[in-house]
Amino acid sequence: MRLIPIATLLAFGAALSACDEAALQAMGGGDTFPTQADLASYDTAVASIGCQMETEADYLPVEFQTGLTREQVLQITSRKLSRDEAVRLDSGGVRLTTGPCTPAVTPPAAETPTAA
Repeated sequence: MRLIPIATLLAFGAALSACDEAALQAMGGGDTFPTQADLASYDTAVASIGCQMETEADYLPVEFQTGLTREQVLQITSRKLSRDEAVRLDSGGVRLTTGPCTPAVTPPAAETPTAA
């Protein structure tokens, strides 16, 4: 019986751990949360309520539209905050700042020359 050298097994393990999420999902595995579909659904749902979540009345429609639990919505919200894709509001709520909720940029006012 031939034994596989430990270095070969370690190299194989390292190669597997280097697989990205998209490749794992393409192979039928890696159903990690959140998926790209979860994130897109979250963005759409939050945009539909005005891009801000502050109260129970804001979280419930997001949960309903996405099919996610409150805990999952909070996990995605934490992820968005850590990636600067959302900001905390003074009220304690959260505002999404990417995708359909990207704040509009107003161009600076043009200076008008003054008559001399």
